[in-house]
Amino acid sequence: MSTFQVEVVSAEGQIFSGEATAVYAAAITGEIGILPRHAPLLTKLKAGAVRVQTAAGEQAIFVGGGIMEVQPSLVTILADSAMRAGDADEKAALAAKQRAEEMLASGGKEMDLAKAQAELVEAAARLKFVQDLNKTR
Repeated sequence: MSTFQVEVVSAEGQIFSGEATAVYAAAITGEIGILPRHAPLLTKLKAGAVRVQTAAGEQAIFVGGGIMEVQPSLVTILADSAMRAGDADEKAALAAKQRAEEMLASGGKEMDLAKAQAELVEAAARLKFVQDLNKTR
Protein backbone atom coordinates (compact mmCIF):
# COMPACT_ATOMS: atom_id res chain seq x y z
CA MET A 1 0.00 0.00 0.00
CA SER A 2 1.28 3.43 -0.93
CA THR A 3 1.92 5.99 1.83
CA PHE A 4 3.10 9.56 2.30
CA GLN A 5 4.62 11.57 5.14
CA VAL A 6 2.33 13.69 7.34
CA GLU A 7 3.50 16.46 9.67
CA VAL A 8 1.09 18.30 11.97
CA VAL A 9 2.61 21.16 13.96
CA SER A 10 1.29 24.04 16.03
CA ALA A 11 2.77 26.73 18.25
CA GLU A 12 2.72 24.15 21.07
CA GLY A 13 5.02 21.85 19.08
CA GLN A 14 4.83 18.79 16.86
CA ILE A 15 1.50 17.00 17.20
CA PHE A 16 1.96 14.18 14.66
CA SER A 17 4.70 12.94 12.39
CA GLY A 18 4.50 9.70 10.45
CA GLU A 19 3.46 7.72 7.40
CA ALA A 20 -0.19 7.75 6.34
CA THR A 21 -2.40 6.22 3.69
CA ALA A 22 -4.94 9.08 3.79
CA VAL A 23 -5.67 12.41 5.50
CA TYR A 24 -9.10 14.01 5.89
CA ALA A 25 -9.48 17.62 7.05
CA ALA A 26 -12.02 20.44 7.24
CA ALA A 27 -10.89 22.96 4.62
CA ILE A 28 -12.68 26.29 4.40
CA THR A 29 -14.40 25.07 1.22
CA GLY A 30 -15.48 21.75 2.78
CA GLU A 31 -14.13 18.34 3.80
CA ILE A 32 -11.03 17.35 1.83
CA GLY A 33 -9.42 13.95 1.42
CA ILE A 34 -5.77 13.45 0.53
CA LEU A 35 -4.36 10.20 -0.83
CA PRO A 36 -0.81 9.27 -1.94
CA ARG A 37 0.49 11.21 -4.96
CA HIS A 38 -2.16 13.92 -4.59
CA ALA A 39 -1.63 17.00 -6.73
CA PRO A 40 0.05 19.93 -4.98
CA LEU A 41 -2.43 22.02 -3.02
CA LEU A 42 -2.43 24.82 -0.46
CA THR A 43 -5.61 25.46 1.52
CA LYS A 44 -6.81 27.11 4.69
CA LEU A 45 -8.30 24.87 7.36
CA LYS A 46 -11.19 25.75 9.60
CA ALA A 47 -11.52 24.56 13.18
CA GLY A 48 -12.32 20.86 13.24
CA ALA A 49 -11.02 17.34 13.10
CA VAL A 50 -8.08 16.12 11.04
CA ARG A 51 -8.15 12.35 10.58
CA VAL A 52 -4.89 10.63 9.65
CA GLN A 53 -5.20 7.04 8.41
CA THR A 54 -2.11 5.00 9.28
CA ALA A 55 -1.25 1.30 9.07
CA ALA A 56 -1.99 1.10 12.83
CA GLY A 57 -5.40 2.79 12.56
CA GLU A 58 -6.81 6.28 12.58
CA GLN A 59 -5.31 9.22 14.48
CA ALA A 60 -7.77 12.01 15.29
CA ILE A 61 -6.41 15.52 15.86
CA PHE A 62 -8.32 18.72 16.54
CA VAL A 63 -7.01 21.85 14.82
CA GLY A 64 -8.27 25.33 15.54
CA GLY A 65 -7.71 26.42 11.95
CA GLY A 66 -4.50 26.75 9.99
CA ILE A 67 -2.91 25.94 6.65
CA MET A 68 -2.46 22.60 4.87
CA GLU A 69 0.19 22.16 2.19
CA VAL A 70 -0.02 19.04 0.05
CA GLN A 71 2.84 17.69 -2.04
CA PRO A 72 2.81 14.28 -3.77
CA SER A 73 4.71 12.61 -0.91
CA LEU A 74 4.25 15.06 1.99
CA VAL A 75 1.31 16.74 3.76
CA THR A 76 2.15 19.53 6.19
CA ILE A 77 -0.44 21.05 8.49
CA LEU A 78 0.47 24.26 10.29
CA ALA A 79 -2.28 24.56 12.91
CA ASP A 80 -3.21 27.71 14.80
CA SER A 81 -3.80 25.40 17.78
CA ALA A 82 -4.01 21.63 17.98
CA MET A 83 -4.94 18.82 20.35
CA ARG A 84 -4.47 15.06 20.14
CA ALA A 85 -7.55 12.92 20.68
CA GLY A 86 -6.03 11.53 23.89
CA ASP A 87 -5.84 15.04 25.34
CA ALA A 88 -9.49 15.85 24.61
CA ASP A 89 -11.48 16.99 27.66
CA GLU A 90 -15.22 17.59 27.27
CA LYS A 91 -15.53 19.69 30.44
CA ALA A 92 -12.74 22.02 29.32
CA ALA A 93 -14.23 22.32 25.81
CA LEU A 94 -17.67 23.12 27.25
CA ALA A 95 -16.17 25.71 29.62
CA ALA A 96 -14.33 27.40 26.72
CA LYS A 97 -17.54 27.55 24.72
CA GLN A 98 -19.42 29.08 27.66
CA ARG A 99 -16.67 31.70 28.19
CA ALA A 100 -16.85 32.71 24.52
CA GLU A 101 -20.66 32.93 24.69
CA GLU A 102 -20.40 35.15 27.80
CA MET A 103 -17.91 37.44 26.03
CA LEU A 104 -20.34 37.80 23.13
CA ALA A 105 -23.30 38.46 25.43
CA SER A 106 -21.44 41.16 27.40
CA GLY A 107 -20.92 43.26 24.26
CA GLY A 108 -17.93 45.53 23.97
CA LYS A 109 -15.77 47.01 21.28
CA GLU A 110 -16.04 45.74 17.73
CA MET A 111 -12.59 44.10 17.92
CA ASP A 112 -13.55 42.29 21.12
CA LEU A 113 -16.73 40.99 19.46
CA ALA A 114 -14.79 39.69 16.46
CA LYS A 115 -12.36 37.91 18.79
CA ALA A 116 -15.23 36.46 20.84
CA GLN A 117 -16.96 35.21 17.69
CA ALA A 118 -13.77 33.52 16.48
CA GLU A 119 -13.25 31.95 19.91
CA LEU A 120 -16.86 30.71 19.95
CA VAL A 121 -16.45 29.05 16.55
CA GLU A 122 -13.26 27.30 17.68
CA ALA A 123 -14.74 26.30 21.05
CA ALA A 124 -17.87 24.87 19.42
CA ALA A 125 -15.76 22.89 16.96
CA ARG A 126 -13.56 21.61 19.80
CA LEU A 127 -16.65 20.53 21.78
CA LYS A 128 -18.04 18.72 18.72
CA PHE A 129 -14.67 16.98 18.24
CA VAL A 130 -14.68 15.75 21.86
CA GLN A 131 -18.31 14.64 21.70
CA ASP A 132 -17.70 12.74 18.45
CA LEU A 133 -14.71 11.03 20.06
CA ASN A 134 -16.80 10.00 23.05
CA LYS A 135 -19.39 8.42 20.73
CA THR A 136 -16.72 6.20 19.12
CA ARG A 137 -15.03 5.16 22.36
